[in-house]
Amino acid sequence: MKHFSFILLAVILMSGTQQATAQSKKKSSGGSSSGYSTGIGLRGGGYSSGLTIKHFMSGKNGVALEALVTTEYKARGARLTLLGEKHKAISDIKGLQFYYGAGFHAGAYQGRYYFDDVRYYRVHKKDVYVYRDYRYDDATYVAVGADLILGLEYKLEDLPFVVGVDYKPFFEVFHGYTGFYNDAAISLRFTL
Repeated sequence: MKHFSFILLAVILMSGTQQATAQSKKKSSGGSSSGYSTGIGLRGGGYSSGLTIKHFMSGKNGVALEALVTTEYKARGARLTLLGEKHKAISDIKGLQFYYGAGFHAGAYQGRYYFDDVRYYRVHKKDVYVYRDYRYDDATYVAVGADLILGLEYKLEDLPFVVGVDYKPFFEVFHGYTGFYNDAAISLRFTL
């Protein structure tokens, strides 16, 4: 988490310096109010990493579709996530946008790490604890779920890149188990 906080601070500082040096440049709309129409790049985060593709719908309404192809760090498999997002420009800083949205995902993983139960017993006036047992199985699991996303992204004025940071909590169902996970990431996309 310390590493993520450092990177977030660097992105914020970089956005401030880019704004000061690029005030006189004309903003190209690229079919949307974001300054670009399609971006392709990498997304690296605390829970999963992979490829990101974002495309703005026609018009200047700030609606985009984003597709993520990611994998978890300890898993063998992949997940496809589709998100609908609404972007809103932050008027004080040219090129900076706030966005939010929702979507769904599906994927498959081979193997799963999990913990067994923690049990507490009282035997002859003594406390007895049975601790978690860390286990791994090698079965293939299909996972489906729902996603939310909140984020900030900055379109670099002089370069064809967008830098973004997001928080993406998701709910997942796999092999009869359910889970709620928190994912945050930094994205770098090349804009077309």
